[in-house]
Amino acid sequence: MLVCFLPYDILQFPDIFNLANGFSMRCLVVADLHYSLPQLDWLVSAAPQFDLVIFAGDALDIGSMVDFRAQIVVVKKYLTLLADTTRVILCSGNHDLDERNAEGEKISRWISEVRELGIACDGDDLTLGDTLFTVCPWWDGPMVKQRLADQLRDAAVSRPQRWIWVHHAPPANSPTSWGGKRFFGDVELVQWIMQYQPSMVISGHVHQSPFIPDGSWFDRLGQTWVFNTGLQPGRPPTHIVLDLDANKAFWLAAGEAQWIDLAAPLKRPACHVEEPPDWLTSLDRIVDPSLARPQAAAG
Repeated sequence: MLVCFLPYDILQFPDIFNLANGFSMRCLVVADLHYSLPQLDWLVSAAPQFDLVIFAGDALDIGSMVDFRAQIVVVKKYLTLLADTTRVILCSGNHDLDERNAEGEKISRWISEVRELGIACDGDDLTLGDTLFTVCPWWDGPMVKQRLADQLRDAAVSRPQRWIWVHHAPPANSPTSWGGKRFFGDVELVQWIMQYQPSMVISGHVHQSPFIPDGSWFDRLGQTWVFNTGLQPGRPPTHIVLDLDANKAFWLAAGEAQWIDLAAPLKRPACHVEEPPDWLTSLDRIVDPSLARPQAAAG
């Protein structure tokens, strides 16, 4: 399914469109929130400062004591609040699968239902200005895998220069998929990246990669930047900010604020943020959601 901007969207979210300079784009990236209500509260509070929120999978937690169906109801309420504030992209992760298709493969039926909220989700291609976002489902077998391969093939025909994939698992044999003893990435994703060379691939899935030796929150395969947000408990969640106008990516975790230059070759380590931009200073001022929860967020 192709999802694109209509005039209504520009009227609803006027800050994303600058008549003098075209589209302005600052993206907030999260993944692996795993039904953490404090982190979801923070996300709703932070979203108005961004032109796009990218949720790279695993909104739910299959290990939670909370019933899976109840988790879906609550997360959908949060997604409604997000979609009322800014543009949202959501792909499925392995914790988000709630049904089997006709071929017996696990899929995320509930994520397909958030499309009615105006959220771009599994199987969608979303064009914002000069950027194409392709939203990839978690695949559990050959049928969904083939549909994803077909989606990438079709999108590649008319891709703009900047093409960003949202794919929960990071690529195999990359620091972004290093678990400490072995890699946990997607082998097929590496092949697709080398074939199509998108501008970026945004992922999560391997929680510890950014925090351990030989792991990282960023990597580059050919011309493709690859990102993994990582996971830490508590609020705010670890997150990445893509400032596409400035060609910079920022990674923000507890006690950490790093950035890289997307216009430069791969260089390690990342730079530490020494002069925080205004949006980062504002994020630090978000009130603890345990004291001020967004209205009706988890009701």
